[in-house]
Parts: sequence; structure tokens; C-alpha cells
Amino acid sequence: MPSLTGVPLQIIAAVVAVAVFAATMWLWPKLAGKGWRSWLGRLGAFLAAQVAVLVAMGLVANSYFGFYTTWSDLLGTDGGPGTVVDHQPGKAISLTGEQKMYSAQGSAKDRSGVIQNVTIKGAGSGLSSQAYVYLPPQYFQPAYAAHKFPMALVLAGYPGSAEKLISLMAYPASTLQAITAGQLPPTILVMMRTTPAGGNRDTECMDIPDGPKVETYFTEDLPKAMTAGYRVSDQPQSRAVIGNSTGGYCALKFALRKPDAYRAAVSLSGYYTAPIDPTTGDLFAGDAKLKQQNDLLWRLHTQPAAPVSLLLATSPNEDDYEGTQKMIGAFKAPTQLSTITLDSGGHNFHTWTREIPPALEWLGKRLTPPQA
Repeated sequence: MPSLTGVPLQIIAAVVAVAVFAATMWLWPKLAGKGWRSWLGRLGAFLAAQVAVLVAMGLVANSYFGFYTTWSDLLGTDGGPGTVVDHQPGKAISLTGEQKMYSAQGSAKDRSGVIQNVTIKGAGSGLSSQAYVYLPPQYFQPAYAAHKFPMALVLAGYPGSAEKLISLMAYPASTLQAITAGQLPPTILVMMRTTPAGGNRDTECMDIPDGPKVETYFTEDLPKAMTAGYRVSDQPQSRAVIGNSTGGYCALKFALRKPDAYRAAVSLSGYYTAPIDPTTGDLFAGDAKLKQQNDLLWRLHTQPAAPVSLLLATSPNEDDYEGTQKMIGAFKAPTQLSTITLDSGGHNFHTWTREIPPALEWLGKRLTPPQA
């Protein structure tokens, strides 16, 4: 079977689309009658041409963006979660196999916790944004009434929505399962978009010169707001951030640039330097030093190592795979770095839901449990 992202399949699809379109144009005069057969023939020819063109365009777009890299990835038949591998500084190793078995068992509704839809305002940045806060069942139990809980900020990719973190990526359900299994301490989730500035601009979680201070919002304002509004610990080792795609880049950047904000970060298909494109505009205002400061690989090579733990999830089919290998080779103690490398997987929700359970278990070894 041809590769889903290969040029041969795109050529075949393009040829088929042209042939179907040509056949439609040739048949159209012959289907000009007024009977129901002619009407159905025209409708069928029109739909066939449309589908053929859309399939060809879809294959080209999929190849460019890497949404689905294999047929099994597209059909959702790839294996279970990946395996976390811890790395030693200066010893770059790439990947590992996958766990093939995984079963999820739900919990009773009255023991599942609560999801609250809130608006979080930032005093320092002046920004505000919608968030979904997941409070685990322990938050309401008498035994934990005097406890402060660890917190994990969960960031969607751009231009993703916070709702998808619940509906498609099932963070609350996976978190509850990890807590129930003893893999993760009872943890509060704060699920958000990466763009609290309003509008649709991709800020790459930066404090943009003469623009919105998004990094300040997430690393200073949000932890303070959560500590004030909920029983959330104010200790950095009790805070983590996890995200996919753009959210993954932001997660790593927050930990490396502001380790007093988040001591652990998880990147699912994230990248390592901020792009400049029509969705971002000019992020750096021509400041080469500012651009360097937001390049994560540059930071690992040149800046003092931060006392943080990083988890990078990727696959050989992903665009970030080569960059991940460079990150493995560049980090130094006291930074700790681990990876999840799936055998196959693209830039899509199916891949990320395979990485979330082991990522939460990894976080469970790094977050401080609820403290009285």
C-alpha cells in the first residue's frame, strides 16, 4: 500500500481527480435530459468530481502538515501508550517501543470530580482568558479539607480550543484514572488555549514588544490567581505544564525560562523555536537577542541549566523528531530529560491520547502530593 504521506499517492490522487473531472465534463451534455435518471446522473457525476478533488487536496495538506503519517494512524489502529525513557546528560539515545495493552475503567459519576468553567484575570499582564478547572474528587473529601493541591496547566495547540482538551483528549478522565491507580497524586488541572490575549493571533506564549504579555500571564498571573482562588500549593515543585504542538513549545519554554513558575513540563509533538508566519506576525520586533531567548535548543547549549524536568513525546514520522534528538544531546544537569517515542504517529489527537497516560504517570513522580 502506498505511503499516506508519499508523493506517489498524491500523484495517483491528482490523476484520478483530473480523470474524474474530465469524465464529468464529457458526460454532462449526455445527462442533460429531464428525467430522474439524468438528474441522478448529474448529481452523481458532480459529487464524484468534488470528492476526487477534495481527496487529492487533503492528501497534499496531510503530507505537508503531518496530521496522519501512516494508514494505521489514520484508521486509529496504532498501539497503546508509549514508554517513557529517562536520559542521561550527554548520552543521546533515540527511542523505544510501545506498550501494546491498555484498558481504561471509568469511575462512578459522584466520585469523578468537578469541571468548572472560569475566567482567569491577570493582574500583572492585564490579560484574561477562559479556563476549565478540573478539581479531583479528593478536593471535596474531608480528609483533604486542609490540604493544598498540585496543579498542572494544560495547553491546547494553536488554534485549538480548551474544550477539545476535555472532549477529544480526555484529560480529566485520564487524570482521574491515574489518580485512582496511584500513578498521580490528586492534581488540579487548568485547561486553556495558548492565546489569552484575545483575537486569533498566535503569540507563541511570548511577552511581545509593545504587545500582549502572554508569558507573564501564564508564568506569574495564573499561578497567583489559582493559589488565591483554590487550595493550590504555591511551591514551584507542585506545578507542572503540559501541552501539544504550540502548547508543547510553550510548556517547555515556561519551565526553561521561568523554573520558579513550573518545575516540570511535558511537550506532545511540540517544537523548539517560535515560527514567524502570517498567524504570528512580527513577534520579536527585529530583536535577534529576543529571538534567541525563545529558542529552546539555544538555551540548552548556552544558558545555565535549569533545575526542571522535561518530557518530550514524538515519533520518527513527526517534524519535531530530529529536533528532539538534538535536545537530548544538549541538556545538562540539573535539568532532567525524558522522552516518549512512538513507533508511528502524526500531528493529531489520536497520537496525543496515546501519550497522555504515560505522561501523567511521569508527572506523578515529580509533582509534590497534596500537603496539609
